[in-house]
Amino acid sequence: MDTIFSTSSVHPRDRFDYWHSLACKKIVGHDSVPENRLTFQAEIKAAKFGNLDLVEFSNSPMQVSHTLAHVERTGPDTLFLCYQLSGRVLIVQNAREVNLDAGSLMLLEPLLPYDAKFSPDSKTLLIKVPRRELRARIGTNRELIGRRVTAERTDDDLALSVAAKLPSLAGRTASITEEMVGNHVLDLLGLSIARTIGSATVRVSNPKALLLGQIRSVVEARLTDPDLDGQKVADIVGISVRYANALLAEQDSSLHRLILSRRLSRCRFALEDPNQVHRTIAEIAQGWGFSDMTHFGRCFKGAYGVSPRECQKAAAQSRQDGRP
Repeated sequence: MDTIFSTSSVHPRDRFDYWHSLACKKIVGHDSVPENRLTFQAEIKAAKFGNLDLVEFSNSPMQVSHTLAHVERTGPDTLFLCYQLSGRVLIVQNAREVNLDAGSLMLLEPLLPYDAKFSPDSKTLLIKVPRRELRARIGTNRELIGRRVTAERTDDDLALSVAAKLPSLAGRTASITEEMVGNHVLDLLGLSIARTIGSATVRVSNPKALLLGQIRSVVEARLTDPDLDGQKVADIVGISVRYANALLAEQDSSLHRLILSRRLSRCRFALEDPNQVHRTIAEIAQGWGFSDMTHFGRCFKGAYGVSPRECQKAAAQSRQDGRP
């Protein structure tokens, strides 16, 4: 990740003001009060990872308020996943107090006000997620906001461990790899967030979010099956095709489109992967469930704007030019 600001190069009297100005631009608009303005220190790092924006920031103790006035100036297209790397932060949102300590995560809604209090040695990883991408996995249930994900369960430990590695991976892998890993991270974190409601009370559940996660998992695990279709996915999940499509329609998708988009993504990765240059386009397409090459070529170009062969040649040229 690139360091875009550090108070170490700023005069002590100006540090906090510089920090606040830049943090409002790179993180989100807010009011803040440091515990000690003269000794205040902070750092911001940022990177892109696929379609995710990563912002890692460390700071001296302070209090933050994201008010209704800030909400009105906040873009609507992004949701925040807050992962605490070290220290602690107390966040109050959606009538809940969440104590995030190292290794825990929560969903933060930037279109709602919140207050936060940072402890000494606090370091936070903010994962800015396209709202549409997260909605596709967990729906729009407001009850999921402000619920803490910890590593107590093995599945959640895996999700959090992968999320923690994102800063060290950013900029070091091919763009298609980042896209695929980013999708898997959102799948894992989406399931972990969806499960927090069931663990909080037996009277509240989020079946839609869990079903969306199950649908995506079933599709992902069976993409190589040329006979995979919406009916088979629905049967495995235990719901009707009509209901599954109704769930996915909220994200402008369907069983057919989900299966097709994931297969095309896998094929694109293989076509751009230098370790798979020995494979033919037909072998790759058939390996990911396509039986009709004309149909595959038409769908691939419709999705990515180039033919499979053009994609393969462009990737080879990029490697020859030394581009990642």
